[in-house]
Amino acid sequence: MATTGERIREIREKRGLRQDQLASQAKISKSFLSEIENNNRNVSSQALLRIANVLGASVDYLLTGESKETPAKGPITIPPELSRAAEELHLTFNQTVDLLEAQRSIVARRAHKSIKNLTVEDWKELHKTLKRVFG
Repeated sequence: MATTGERIREIREKRGLRQDQLASQAKISKSFLSEIENNNRNVSSQALLRIANVLGASVDYLLTGESKETPAKGPITIPPELSRAAEELHLTFNQTVDLLEAQRSIVARRAHKSIKNLTVEDWKELHKTLKRVFG
């Protein structure tokens, strides 16, 4: 059975990313990523979330090789601003994807309006508003 490190390597290679690219985007060192992929180091939950966000993978899949949710229709691209907001808000991967989907749903309903790229603060405000409205 594949390990977390092996699954990270497999997805990274499928995405065409080098170790230095993934490490940079996930804000970890290349040597630490190499040690994770070679099963020489354990990864913290925060680092794993950042890796999952960059790879467009679920933390569940990286940890267990199984996904508990319905498979995605394609790769999920988390905007860098959302990734930073999710990290600051301590959101899980699933919460981050839910926030992205909520934003996309709002945009789809307002297609006649111009669409702007959200800042980190915009994403945090959207999360705060949705949490206030929906609990």
